[in-house]
Amino acid sequence: MKEQIRRYALELGLDDVGFAAASNYVSPNSPPLESIFPGAKSLVIMALQELDNCESGNMQIAFGGRMDIMEFGRTSNYKIARFIQREFGAKAMTIPLSYPLEMSFKTKGCVGDVSLRHAAVAAGLGQFGRNNLVLHPRLGSRAVFAGLITDLELTSDPQAEEICTNCNLCVEKCPGNALEAEGKTNLMRCLKNSQPYGIAANIRFWSQLLESPPEEQKKMIADEHFWKLYQAGFIGFQYFCFNCMKNCPAGNRSSAPSDPRLS
Repeated sequence: MKEQIRRYALELGLDDVGFAAASNYVSPNSPPLESIFPGAKSLVIMALQELDNCESGNMQIAFGGRMDIMEFGRTSNYKIARFIQREFGAKAMTIPLSYPLEMSFKTKGCVGDVSLRHAAVAAGLGQFGRNNLVLHPRLGSRAVFAGLITDLELTSDPQAEEICTNCNLCVEKCPGNALEAEGKTNLMRCLKNSQPYGIAANIRFWSQLLESPPEEQKKMIADEHFWKLYQAGFIGFQYFCFNCMKNCPAGNRSSAPSDPRLS
């Protein structure tokens, strides 16, 4: 079953596929799989290579590349879930690549219902690097993950080797100093740089607008900051920082080690 699913996924254009038994998936902040999918037995996780858009200083182009990946990932999720339903008569539930997720004061919109990073590690698709991204054996830091949960009983793939060299470039290049503490990302520092038009920016803007006189309100509506908030409101989360990904040597295709499984 695993090889049938893997072959189908790779034929769709995905870069890698891994499998994890539900018992091997551990996420410190996400809810138990059983609460999402009673009877869940396995996770199927797919790796997609981040496009070179992430290197652009033009943030519309940089984030546009991420949107392309998310669209392809969602489509692939659906197709693989339907493949599992048709071929094996099993149930399958797709996992969002990014949003929707629980938005609350408690989570700050930072906790996925299923952690695709932890699922990727459990499925043998990489190990955490110093940048707290999962470094894939071939794609390095430039790996985005998609996945689904199924009641098929599938064994976990072997664990990947660690490829992070602890060069600390990600720490030095982080504009928000969000990676200062090893093994932990300071989410508020990160979000300030990576999502400058998120919920915190909206709260500040609308609070200031309501408290301002009419002439000041007109200026605020004409300011480009409002227009960027407006765009983010209908596009979704907008990432304006890819430093931890693009500066990692493991994300450089010329220096990332090859993966013998994919040769």
